[in-house]
Amino acid sequence: MVLYTNLYAEQYLTHNPLPRYARAQAWHPTDIAEMKKFLGLTLAMGLIKANSLESYWDTTTVLSIPVFSATMPRNRYQLLLRFLHFNNNATAVPPDVPGHDRLHKLRPLINSLSERCGEVYTPSQNICIDESLLLFKGRIAFRQYIPSKRARYGIKFYKLCESISGYTSYFMIYEGKDSKLDPPGCPLDLTVSGKIVWELISPLLGQGYHLYVDNFYTSIPLFTALYCLDTPACGTINRTRKGLPRDLVSKKLNRGEVYALRNDELLAINYYDTKNVFMLTTIHDESVTVVQRVGRPPKTKPLCCREYSRYMGGVDRTDQLQHYYNATRKTKAWYKKVGIYLIQMALRNSYVVYKAAVPGRKLSYYKYQLQIIPALLFSGVEETVPEMPPSDNVA
Repeated sequence: MVLYTNLYAEQYLTHNPLPRYARAQAWHPTDIAEMKKFLGLTLAMGLIKANSLESYWDTTTVLSIPVFSATMPRNRYQLLLRFLHFNNNATAVPPDVPGHDRLHKLRPLINSLSERCGEVYTPSQNICIDESLLLFKGRIAFRQYIPSKRARYGIKFYKLCESISGYTSYFMIYEGKDSKLDPPGCPLDLTVSGKIVWELISPLLGQGYHLYVDNFYTSIPLFTALYCLDTPACGTINRTRKGLPRDLVSKKLNRGEVYALRNDELLAINYYDTKNVFMLTTIHDESVTVVQRVGRPPKTKPLCCREYSRYMGGVDRTDQLQHYYNATRKTKAWYKKVGIYLIQMALRNSYVVYKAAVPGRKLSYYKYQLQIIPALLFSGVEETVPEMPPSDNVA
């Protein structure tokens, strides 16, 4: 970040003559210590909400926040934000030339995080794949519309997460319909959604993981291929999916009834609750469990449906926490918003690692951030970093 921010500032100032009193005339190269402060202030904005960026440096009201003006002048922060870059623009391949990368502006950050997130933490047996959406209403070739998501318009991420903790082990950013996806070892009969799953889960194949996905990804060829590589899966499935037995789809059921058909390792289930729910699984058998309900009679439910509800929420869990402490701001530069989002995702992952590695009482995610942010703001000034209470057990 330091290298490419300095490089972009130099390129910009060289090719764009500025008025005498332009704010950018005050630019001087940044360094690692200052970039840590910049990131610390940016993450702090996720904890402390203000009406505008300038409000964080307002010292004239009772709502002033002294740490911002004490750490860095507002103009300097805005200059760093203006020139913030994650790659060298000069190495970008033009859009009409083969080899063009729509994510070139973020490629070093994406590659670094993808590698480190997969290395530093081993997820437990149950994992899930789902998409999340980062709000962005600006003009961009790969902007998506998903009405079921909180943001609705934005940049789509595909994530493989540990089901219980929400740790993001691997992720992809959607680049548009015309993007090519051909992961190594991928069966030829998989659809685009199946190839997305294969790309994300490839490093974990053959290790006995149980994968949970929704009906966008679930298909008979995908589940069969995964099962052959010791990776059983479970998910809801569209009633129109190719290969789903017609008898299963057309079966009339009363509320609470279950109809199941098995073909070798594949188990297809039609369960009627308030509507028909179709499931495909290579993990479970036909077992039915009793679900206790407060103030209402218990009801029966297939085991695969119950465990799907339990283990499918990993992506939503981590998205919810990131939404609470969202540090991204409205901007026309999509790559800056995505870059800050990825850094916050790494921070969220580090919290999961902390909870797994440190015994005893754990800090909440909010208090954990209150330990990380001062370490960034006061980097190299150890005496100003507040000490942690002995009972908090942070690594």
